[in-house]
Amino acid sequence: MKEVYFTITGTNHYLGSDFLKKGMKVKLIKEPDNEYDKEAIRVELKGLGKIGYVANSPYTVIGESKSAGRMYDLMKKKAKGKVLLVTAKGALCELKGD
Repeated sequence: MKEVYFTITGTNHYLGSDFLKKGMKVKLIKEPDNEYDKEAIRVELKGLGKIGYVANSPYTVIGESKSAGRMYDLMKKKAKGKVLLVTAKGALCELKGD
């Protein structure tokens, strides 16, 4: 699979982002029943649960990240990601294969 990058956003609604570090592994889970976004992809961290969502707006994606809408068909119901960089705007991550 070609490298696919995504941004974790919305962490301020959960636990913040101070704990996110380069190299951390995250789990991505589609939320087709999300009342606000039918292409929502929830981001979880083992032991903590939901920490945010994959950004789905041109205002919240970082750099060459794909929005949740563009990633939705690239993944099954669940996928894994790896944190590459943490910024004040969000965490830049790479989608990892199964």
